[in-house]
Amino acid sequence: MAHVKIYSSDTCPYCHRAKSLLRARGVDDWEEIRVDGQPEVRVAMAQLVGRTSVPQIFIDGRHVGGCDDLHALDARGGLQPLLAA
Repeated sequence: MAHVKIYSSDTCPYCHRAKSLLRARGVDDWEEIRVDGQPEVRVAMAQLVGRTSVPQIFIDGRHVGGCDDLHALDARGGLQPLLAA
């Protein structure tokens, strides 16, 4: 199974939605980096991906984007192959 890393926030409904999709696709373990109350972590994330919103999701080091990007990738049939790698 691929390594999944998620920058997230506890109160973010999009973060919960993205994690729900990952669980539905068989991912039950990921590295989660919380940005809640940690502005320096959010700044580092923004420098890495060019976005300040969460979630920001990586699969095997590849930035796949946020929640909507993850769902679009899944709808195109591209999520499962990344997760299976």
